[in-house]
Amino acid sequence: EVQLVESGGGLVRPGGSLRLSCAASGFTFSTSTMSWVRQAPGKGLEWVSTLSSDGVITNYADSVKGRFTISRDTAKNTLYLQMNSLKSQDTAVYYCVKGVVGGPRGQGTQVTVSS
Repeated sequence: EVQLVESGGGLVRPGGSLRLSCAASGFTFSTSTMSWVRQAPGKGLEWVSTLSSDGVITNYADSVKGRFTISRDTAKNTLYLQMNSLKSQDTAVYYCVKGVVGGPRGQGTQVTVSS
C-alpha cells in the first residue's frame, strides 16, 4: 500500500523559507517519479513540481521556478521541497504525489505565508 506522509509546513513571513518533507513507503521510491501539488483556499489542485524517476530531471510551474527546489533522499525514502522567497500566493495545502497529477497523495501539510 502506497503511503505518503508530508511534514514541514507552517506559518512563515513573506520572503521566508520552508522545507517540506514527504516520507514514502509501500512502493519502490528510488525508481518512482514524484511530484508536489498544492491547493489554495477555494481553488483546485495546482501542479508545483516533478522529479523524474532517475532523480535527474526536474520541472517546475512558472509560478515557483527559481524559488522552489525539489529533491529526494533515496536512502531515507523521502521527497523534499525547498521553498525560498515565499509569497502570500504560495499559501496552500501542499501534497506529495506518486507520479504526476492524479496519483496517490498524502494528507498534505499547510503552508501559510503571511505577515
